[in-house]
Amino acid sequence: MPDALPHDPDRHPLLDVLTAHGARADRLTHARTFPARAGVTGEWPDWADPDVVAGYRALGVERPWAHQVVAADAAHGGRHVALATSTGSGKSLAFWLPALTAVRARARAEAADPGRIEPAARRGTVLYLAPTKALAADQLVGLERLVTAMGVSPTAPSGLRVATCDGDTGPDERRWVVEHADVVLTNPDFLHFSLLPNHRRWARLLRSLRYVVVDEGHAYRGVFGAHVSLVLRRLARLAAHHAPRPDPGPGASPGASGAAPENLAGGPVFVVASATTAEPAVSTARLVGVSPDEVVTVTADASPAGRRTVALWQPPEIAGFERSGAGDEPAADDPWALPDPLDPGHTEREAEAVVTPDAAAPHPRRSATAEVADLLADLTAHGARTLAFTRSRRGAESVAQRARDHLRGAPDDLAARVASYRGGYLPEERRELEQALRTGAVRGLATTSALELGVDVSGLDAVLVAGWPGTRVSLWQQAGRAGRAGADGLVAFVAREDPLDTYLVTHPEALLDAPLEATVFDPANPHVLAPQLCAAAQEVPLRTDDLAAFGDPAVVREVLDVLVARGALRRRRSGWYWTHAQPASAMADLRGSGGRPVRVVEATTGRLLGTVDAGSADGQVHDGAVYTHQGTTFVVDHLDLDDGVALVVRRDVDHATWSREVMEIAVEDDHEGRPVVEHEWGPVTWGLGPVEVTSQVVSFQRRRLPDMQVLGTEPLDLPSRTLATTAVWWSVPDFVLRAAGVSEDEAPGALHAAEHASIGLLPLLATCDRWDLGGVSTALHADTGQATVFVYDAYPGGAGFAERGFRLGARWLQATRDAIAACTCAEGCPACVQSPKCGSDNAPLDKSAAVRLLDAVLSHAPAESTIMG
Repeated sequence: MPDALPHDPDRHPLLDVLTAHGARADRLTHARTFPARAGVTGEWPDWADPDVVAGYRALGVERPWAHQVVAADAAHGGRHVALATSTGSGKSLAFWLPALTAVRARARAEAADPGRIEPAARRGTVLYLAPTKALAADQLVGLERLVTAMGVSPTAPSGLRVATCDGDTGPDERRWVVEHADVVLTNPDFLHFSLLPNHRRWARLLRSLRYVVVDEGHAYRGVFGAHVSLVLRRLARLAAHHAPRPDPGPGASPGASGAAPENLAGGPVFVVASATTAEPAVSTARLVGVSPDEVVTVTADASPAGRRTVALWQPPEIAGFERSGAGDEPAADDPWALPDPLDPGHTEREAEAVVTPDAAAPHPRRSATAEVADLLADLTAHGARTLAFTRSRRGAESVAQRARDHLRGAPDDLAARVASYRGGYLPEERRELEQALRTGAVRGLATTSALELGVDVSGLDAVLVAGWPGTRVSLWQQAGRAGRAGADGLVAFVAREDPLDTYLVTHPEALLDAPLEATVFDPANPHVLAPQLCAAAQEVPLRTDDLAAFGDPAVVREVLDVLVARGALRRRRSGWYWTHAQPASAMADLRGSGGRPVRVVEATTGRLLGTVDAGSADGQVHDGAVYTHQGTTFVVDHLDLDDGVALVVRRDVDHATWSREVMEIAVEDDHEGRPVVEHEWGPVTWGLGPVEVTSQVVSFQRRRLPDMQVLGTEPLDLPSRTLATTAVWWSVPDFVLRAAGVSEDEAPGALHAAEHASIGLLPLLATCDRWDLGGVSTALHADTGQATVFVYDAYPGGAGFAERGFRLGARWLQATRDAIAACTCAEGCPACVQSPKCGSDNAPLDKSAAVRLLDAVLSHAPAESTIMG
């Protein structure tokens, strides 16, 4: 994030459009202008392939930016690279220049001496990994453009053969990729489930692997990041397994003929490109399994940047609003909406008792989606090219539709130049939308976080953000879409009707001056390490010398011993073997997606409209649900969960549907040999053990648009879904609450605030991410018989985080108490008790009662801070 200037009177002229030349000025709570930055260029490296350089020059890159040269030089020299610069800074050139040079050097040598015995085996290859298929497809477009500009035929002996390969790739095309591709663009899921288990088929690629590019490295956090880290270590192991014995010949030297050497420790060079985050070298080293001193960090962004004005915006209160119906639609921000699955970082949400939005805010304000739709329409009419980020698929469709409604009848058919973009669209639809945004055919696009990642959509004037995206890294990644390529840009963060968002727009320092978050994940987590070791053993039996590649050998051996004891692996004198018929890769669910996506099919035509991820299908495409696709409304006729199909019928309706989900948590004593462990702090009980978090969509409401009047509520008969996981909890009897001065009315808010703060503090002790955790608090729980706070691993089977909290109970709770008490806010804020992913809109919360409660609980703690193992 660049250094900021104080309020700039000459900030972006589009602010006048947002404020309607003063008519909406009261909604602007703060504006700050970040200064422009001049670009600093460098020289093309001497080692760079001249055809690649000529191709970039033909595309308008006369000279590279200085940071691109530094990163490319380091990678060419065999060093792993952490490239963490801003959105639009040209990270792609920094890794493609050395990678394509390496491929071309091998290809040129092959073409110059076709009679060599080993040319096919030694032709260099590159593997590019993106967290989404969309990003890999976008990179393919850019590479094909570069190859065309180079004027080198892909079929020539020294040509470049580039292709994507993922779950959508057909058998014939996949066969060609296996046999011929120099550069393969894919994702970690394909690597884990297909390429590595079938590594012998991919021996050509692995044998000659020179570079592995990991794009959008900040997306690999939490349990997903831990899995991907171990997948990359399996990849490096198999590359070494297939690599031929080095025989450079007399007089040869590393890097001859422009070819990049393998990294200094042997094996392919890893380049991890990321948004600006805290500690990029540490995160990169952990991701690829090396020491941080083996990573060259490039963070000094030398690309030009225009001025960027950031506006904080709070929608107005609704005069005369009655919660029962009349007025605008504050509830249009769906409180039960799951994040878009194209955002790889968000796989679970915090589970809490459902509190309706109506109960959450005594002073209702206009919804963020309604406000952003108006702003998007105004900016579009003004000629600005704008992205509007929303928190859910429903939000993207709603913003786009409402903006189009505002623009009906406007000249130049402006309504047709507004669209929505989200997960669940067919790949070809997303490609068309991306291209339309690039060309200007689409001027306003409402999107989920799917476009937060590195898909090239440069040349935008403004970005609108409807609701807090969860992290500052995400916010700045979205903001970076505005004003790319040195142009000025405008960013507006529009608060939802939520205490967290309200705090941020009224405390700009918490948003604009606070440090960025680190990318947190733990590859040593045994719940992640165990299935990955099984997958590695099936690929090639594990030897003692392999253990260090997966972490601390002692820790790895402990996990292997458990796997042997449970029959997952078989131990022999020569190593550890997988002896089962089923694929070991199926043991690990990288993203915690919960199953195959549900297909949305038009019943009358059989046309596939899109998909909905399995975890949210019950709430989004239940019988009677309104499903919107690019402004066209359908009603779900039938959801068939067995076949994974939702049949929909085209119908114009004046309403939308909102589902209601209930959740509960149950302690499962001695489940699958995992007993509940309890520890007494006097009257306070600490527990650790298996739990089942059960959720069920039980009903839905039809609400008329746009006034949101409830037209009716209908029950649903859907199965409950259960997450079997591990939780830590603490329970207090009534007399402890009374001794703390916490009344019966205050207890729910005190427990809820303590739960939020403890979830926020556990990542400091457990090397996890907040999104890896869930929580439930209740004034009376059926299994404990007391007021209880649960914190659980939001991952099937558990991930070790709750266990860490249990072992560090007193330290954890003391840190929680201190963080709440030290915060200078009056009633609670994101820095202490508010959660960015609370399922009940951060209500009820009672900060002062939480401090009193935690003081009472800690007064019974043992003397030592670490009291449990």
